[in-house]
Amino acid sequence: MQRSSIRFGRFAIAAALVALLVGVIAVPTLAKRPGATHHRSAKSHHHGHGGVTVTKKSTGESVDGKAIDEYTLSNGKMTVKIITYGGIIRELWVPDRKGREANVTLGFKDVAGYRSDAYIKSNPYFGAIIGRYGNRIANGRFTLDGKQYSLDINNSPNSLHGGFEGFNRKVWTANIVPNGVRMTYNSPAGEGCTPSMPSTPPCTTGYPGNVSVEVVYTLDKHNNLRMDYKATTTAPTVVNLTNHAYWNLAGGGTIDEHELRIAASRYTPVDAALIPTGELADVAGTPMDFRAARPIGAYDYDHNWVLDGGEAAFLRDPASGRTLTMTTTEPGLQFYAGGMLETPRAGLALETQHFPDSPNHPGFPSTVLRPGETFTSSTVLAFGVDHRP
Repeated sequence: MQRSSIRFGRFAIAAALVALLVGVIAVPTLAKRPGATHHRSAKSHHHGHGGVTVTKKSTGESVDGKAIDEYTLSNGKMTVKIITYGGIIRELWVPDRKGREANVTLGFKDVAGYRSDAYIKSNPYFGAIIGRYGNRIANGRFTLDGKQYSLDINNSPNSLHGGFEGFNRKVWTANIVPNGVRMTYNSPAGEGCTPSMPSTPPCTTGYPGNVSVEVVYTLDKHNNLRMDYKATTTAPTVVNLTNHAYWNLAGGGTIDEHELRIAASRYTPVDAALIPTGELADVAGTPMDFRAARPIGAYDYDHNWVLDGGEAAFLRDPASGRTLTMTTTEPGLQFYAGGMLETPRAGLALETQHFPDSPNHPGFPSTVLRPGETFTSSTVLAFGVDHRP
């Protein structure tokens, strides 16, 4: 059988991370000169297919004794850089209406940036694959087939994005496929409860089942970046996978003037701990109504929308003309406006997903995965240009 198919707490990044962000994010975006092209360093393992090249190089870094590699996907107009640490989309370069390229996602130039104490403390999950369970699980507890499971409380009072050692902190195995790269990771039973990181209350079980996960990133000649997720398990468990990239189509500044459309007539209201109440509320007459594209403004968005189907979201930066259209097989979309980033609203996250805390809400689309079933999910990010001035 196949079953097709967040939010982290408010945070402040310390001064060390500020320095990293200024050095890594601001330089390739804000310092970009009109008409310039970004530097592409020498790489090895070059593959081409259908007008798309895929290259691999070592970053010269390692985590837990495992070497980190970077894969670059390019079609001559758009370039995507992905590293095996966390399956992170580290850079994504696209042109504006005048052909000027900019990096439109937030990230670091080296793995040390993602592993600094300041980053771990706030953990915005820049560009990473999220699992086993994207978004929150209330109080770090859920019951499956009559048994209660306990998880890391890493976003008090809840468990968030798989716990202290989620998929975003794993070194993934990678290999080149036509037009892209396949990332794989084997998640052992008990992951999601980290003995070295005590929780209150303590966890004892973690997630059940050994889960084999595959994420395939592919690029086509039309500037579509596709993400295909797959997972199987040895025991009944819950799975909710997504990617946590932040977007700033201007290549700098804030996202306040970006225009956003979300194809959703309903959303999931939350309590003070950002856990859904169980209601699917109408967006009409509320700040959650993005059915027609409009400027994001200053509202502190961090909510899940119930998608109507078809196109999930459309994002446009009027100044540059860059656009992003998202389609997905997922039933939900978490929109976080980046209000608590160290540089507030420097980027926004649009996470395709099942709903937060679904294991504790029988009325929500199920995230249960059983032996013999295959979890599948696909999301496509289509980058374009609007030539209106």
